[in-house]
Amino acid sequence: MHDDIADDPKAGGKAQQGYAVTASGANPGGISGVRPDAVTLEIFRQLFAALAEEMGAALRRSSFSPNIKERRDYSCALFTPDGIAVALGDHMPVHLGAMPMSVEAALAELGTLEDGDIACLNDPFRGGTHLPDITLIAPVYSQPDGVLLGYVASRAHHSDVGGMTPGSMPLAREIYQEGLRIPPVRLFVRGKRRQGLWDTILANVRTPVERAGDLQAQIAALYTGQVRLLDLVERRGSGAVLGAMYELVAYADRLLLTGIRRMPAGRFEAEDFMDDDGFGHGPVPIRVAIDVSRDGLVIDFAGTSPQTEGGINAVAAITSSAVRYVVRCVVQGLLGEELPAGGGSMTCVEQRLPPGSLVNARLPASVAAGNVEASQRITDTLLRAFGEALPDLVPALSQGTMNNTTMGGTDHRGESFAYYETVGGGMGAGPGRPGLSGVHCHMSNSLNTPVEALEHAYPFRVTRYSLRRGSGGRGRHRGGDGLRRDIMMLVDGGSTLLCERRTRGPAGARGGEDGAPGVNTLISGGEERILPGKLSFEVKAGDIISVQSPGGGGWGPPGDAADRSAGTGA
Repeated sequence: MHDDIADDPKAGGKAQQGYAVTASGANPGGISGVRPDAVTLEIFRQLFAALAEEMGAALRRSSFSPNIKERRDYSCALFTPDGIAVALGDHMPVHLGAMPMSVEAALAELGTLEDGDIACLNDPFRGGTHLPDITLIAPVYSQPDGVLLGYVASRAHHSDVGGMTPGSMPLAREIYQEGLRIPPVRLFVRGKRRQGLWDTILANVRTPVERAGDLQAQIAALYTGQVRLLDLVERRGSGAVLGAMYELVAYADRLLLTGIRRMPAGRFEAEDFMDDDGFGHGPVPIRVAIDVSRDGLVIDFAGTSPQTEGGINAVAAITSSAVRYVVRCVVQGLLGEELPAGGGSMTCVEQRLPPGSLVNARLPASVAAGNVEASQRITDTLLRAFGEALPDLVPALSQGTMNNTTMGGTDHRGESFAYYETVGGGMGAGPGRPGLSGVHCHMSNSLNTPVEALEHAYPFRVTRYSLRRGSGGRGRHRGGDGLRRDIMMLVDGGSTLLCERRTRGPAGARGGEDGAPGVNTLISGGEERILPGKLSFEVKAGDIISVQSPGGGGWGPPGDAADRSAGTGA
């Protein structure tokens, strides 16, 4: 831990001198926090991180759906009394960077939550990401004095929240086609569930039993976080805990500004493209300019495409999440150590997101793929810009897509099912290593669903599951290989694919070659048909959907060593 980094008002250091003082100068809960020394702060840092991780473990163990239990498509976090992230579990980057905006929206619309309240939301235009991601937020009050200690939050991707197709990831033109939209509301009031709201949510989904089970698992995660924070307060005291929270935020801000000051000053620009929006519009440009100075970063997306007809639009929370992720990665690379798990308040990073654009969509834009696909391309574009400033630090591009696959219908028992997964691919090679193969990269930190779990839970048969050998780009260090995953439907149903990098593979860096683009195929009656990257279609029993994910880009000019440094599996 860099105990020698001086307080800097631009980095939040002096602004937090009381460590129970908010950015606005308020004193949450009236407690005077105690500023910890470096050793004590590191202990608290690990305790807070463990709290968020234990929340995630509770959610995973008690969940119903394979999407959460096996793929681990969830995230948990701890926040200060005024909603600043303190600790984020090692979960989904696309969730975690956006969750502070969900907490901010809930507190802005509902006010301070009372003991026993649980707020619920999924509205992308009020701090959410896309409709399947439901966020629950609960306060933690000390006992018996009733002082607000902070908030715990859990977010999980529900494999169906209604909408026009099973899985709630349709090829849609407006958000109303995508499913049930929940503004910030109190799902629980002082410990009592609002049964009417609960029933309304479950009445609008295809799989109410599974949804109820996963929501209960999220509630269990909140309870776990509350208990652990209260245990910590009992051992250490409210003042020490709150003081450590705010000092971690201030310390992360000082580290962030220190890392930024190690970057070369100047303006660095980049451009990348979404393949299309699913309705014939494409390629769709994303442009960014990063101004680096001693005071921080200005990240401007001027010139990015207006929001599109199809659902590749990202709301501000998604773009902010990608910015937070990339800046954190670059700064950690420069400093050689990790920032505190909350990442700080990011006050030294100014984001300029043109309203009504692909990176700051407005109602009634369809946004299902903005969360999962545009987030990856925003990440790629930011990495390319930082690569101009730091060419020997930033790796080649990874697969740049989550290869979203949804399948649903009615099984042999007459019960509705809805399945969703993302498919791993090739990681981009870096200055000192080849890329990994068959892994989830950047904004996705989920797992590939095990074949046994998939076939046990759904009327599917996995007919092929392998690496796409040679799909990683050649270079001094070779990009990781993509995956091939073939799933046979055993009943009639429907499917939607939302995939990117189907027209051009991920770019190599410093002379490395591009990775191979992905391919989607429908195998029906022994005949293969290439499918577009984004498509909703009917599937017959016996049909096979084949998703072949992109390889990662290579790094450095290819040579004899390239053939000996192929990407390896995780």
